[in-house]
Amino acid sequence: MMAAVRYHEGKFPPASIGWERLIPFLGPSAAAVARFDGLLQAMPNPDVLLSPLTTNEAVLSSRIEGTQATMGEVLEYEAGRKAAHEARREDIQEVLNYRAAVREAQRLLETMPLSGRVIKEAHRVLLQGVRGTYKSPGRYRTEQNWIGAPGSTIEAARFVPIEPDRLEEGMARWERYLHSEQPDRLVQLAVAHAEFEALHPFLDGNGRVGRMIVPLFMWQAGLIHRPIFYISAYFDARRDEYLDRLYAVSRDDDWTGWCAFFLDAVRVQAEDNLARATSIMRLYEQMKERLPELTRSQHVIRALDWVFETPVFSASDFVNHSGIPRDAARRILNALHEGGIVEEIEPASGRKPGVYSFDELLDAAEGRITP
Repeated sequence: MMAAVRYHEGKFPPASIGWERLIPFLGPSAAAVARFDGLLQAMPNPDVLLSPLTTNEAVLSSRIEGTQATMGEVLEYEAGRKAAHEARREDIQEVLNYRAAVREAQRLLETMPLSGRVIKEAHRVLLQGVRGTYKSPGRYRTEQNWIGAPGSTIEAARFVPIEPDRLEEGMARWERYLHSEQPDRLVQLAVAHAEFEALHPFLDGNGRVGRMIVPLFMWQAGLIHRPIFYISAYFDARRDEYLDRLYAVSRDDDWTGWCAFFLDAVRVQAEDNLARATSIMRLYEQMKERLPELTRSQHVIRALDWVFETPVFSASDFVNHSGIPRDAARRILNALHEGGIVEEIEPASGRKPGVYSFDELLDAAEGRITP
């Protein structure tokens, strides 16, 4: 049995990084982020239009930690459909908590810097009412944790983070690095992400919080104009390499290898984010042209924004919460259904309203439509 990799005490911040090895990654990653940010700035309402991508990021980041819920299941659950079973309902709630935690962090960052306080509050929201709710939500751990197979002892662990009596000092050092001047902001983010995961400051939820930090840092560093960036798909598709690269930082002092991997993740995901966001924006523009004739309503833009932000919804939610007069909302919904814009995925039954889905938007969000 191989000995556990242990936290790299005394080796953060890294004494040196092989910049010559990173040169092929620096320009392409920065350029890809700039192109994506250009689209964000051109979008009239990116928080609304990219809402499905935000949900998909929550799904993928949670999946890395073992949840099985899909984006469709999450959105259908929000629209009032029951989960297939209790375990899936718990998975869905973890995804919803992830999304809520990101929003809470964004709210706090409007008035304060990215810090331990923000991270703790995001963690509190993340674990509220789910399987980790008894694992000190919003508080750094005071006991030793480790990473390994379920039920394994520390002797059989794959990785052992920093000792609890050194954790506060380690997090203070991490926060100072986060706000220091460094030669390249994306490399700084790569190092900060790896260090956060190595410190593993919470009893549960460290991976998800660590991935939340990516768009939050990029926003505060001025790399993007909105805290909208989706990194988890790359890590989910390469989960084994993701973990191996992180562990190699502590085992081999291989910060450069990790940074190269992270920079490539940023480039690939910036390009993928751009493609999906472009598809969504084009779909929005197409619908802006098509829906006035289809609905013949002065409320068409409000209806359009609502279904883009809530692509799976119940009829009662649309009628009662879209901000459109109820009779007009009913007429618009009938027009959207009869025009093939939305599909009825669950018919009304008794007092239970029908549930509708904007499938073309979901296809664009999940990359099944190319721009």
